[in-house]
Amino acid sequence: MKRRDFVKGAIAATAAIGFSGCTREMIEGKKNVNISRRKKVKLKLATSWPANFPIMGTGVDRFAEKVKAMSGGSLEIKVYPKNILVPALAVFDATSSGQIDAFHSGPYYWKGKNPAFALFSGLPLGMVASELSCWMNYGGGYDLWRELYAKFNLYPFVGGNTGVQMGGWFRKPIESLADLHGLKMRIPGLGGEVMAKLGVNPILLPAGEIYTSLERGTIDATEWVGPALDIRMGFYKVARYYYTGWHEPGSILELTFNKARFESLSEEHKAILHYAAEAMTAEMYHEFMHENAIALEKLKEVQVDIRDFPPEIIEAAKTALAQVVEEQSGESSDFKRVFESMERYYRTIKPWSDISEAKYLAIR
Repeated sequence: MKRRDFVKGAIAATAAIGFSGCTREMIEGKKNVNISRRKKVKLKLATSWPANFPIMGTGVDRFAEKVKAMSGGSLEIKVYPKNILVPALAVFDATSSGQIDAFHSGPYYWKGKNPAFALFSGLPLGMVASELSCWMNYGGGYDLWRELYAKFNLYPFVGGNTGVQMGGWFRKPIESLADLHGLKMRIPGLGGEVMAKLGVNPILLPAGEIYTSLERGTIDATEWVGPALDIRMGFYKVARYYYTGWHEPGSILELTFNKARFESLSEEHKAILHYAAEAMTAEMYHEFMHENAIALEKLKEVQVDIRDFPPEIIEAAKTALAQVVEEQSGESSDFKRVFESMERYYRTIKPWSDISEAKYLAIR
């Protein structure tokens, strides 16, 4: 045997012995060492909800757990309920300034900063949850949202959807448009502005004051979300009439990061946040659907009177909405741009929605 061939054979044999001695436990150990040595990142996220708040609050907690698991523990999110780090409606400013890294809330709370922000929660009598998701991802919604939020050093994701919300709880039945005149109702956002055109006096109240105000007659009506959350508030005890909804057909919730902080993350961590947010959005929507169905049966047991608004009110609401949109568009070019984008996509997707789900739901 030539010396060169002997050397090659010896090297090959040594390599074989080396690989045969590299057990699965050793390989797994090396993986764990790599994970443990990876730089760990911790983010502070504040919500606008109380601790353990059903669906919305608990959904964020599960999101944080998923992020930690998907990252092998290298990315941790500490969730702070409202008023722990910052007040419920101060999360936008706190994240913008970098005081915290992220927040979970609703875009329509920030309409005072830019009227267009209300539209990213959805539009009264507009697109439902699935259609809004399509607009966000394929119709330019995300591009507009992120462009406008970037001016505040923010980077948003859709962070859930409530689905169609109910129209509210009323102490007395609403049988005509005249019954709305002078009515004091807790209702925020664009829905409140439309109701104002119909003669309602919209009132903003924190969650903790709504039941007492309704019980004492300080307000005559209130909207909240849907059966799953409304039944926990006990509104059925002081307001018997529960109306189906039109003002929030698919309200988007947001998971928004400080833009500079988000961009400083690794591509791996950015991807994890992206897909964990999508998972949370789907889970939250499905949980709302499930829990609303269960709660609706309980409300029927306590003989809640569930009604539709009279047709004249719905028609008047459509007219009022057009007036609100025209006024807001005249005052804000951003509002006009976002609304026109929504409207274009609505015209694109409505024909399919009408001959698919709408037809099926009508005949099933």
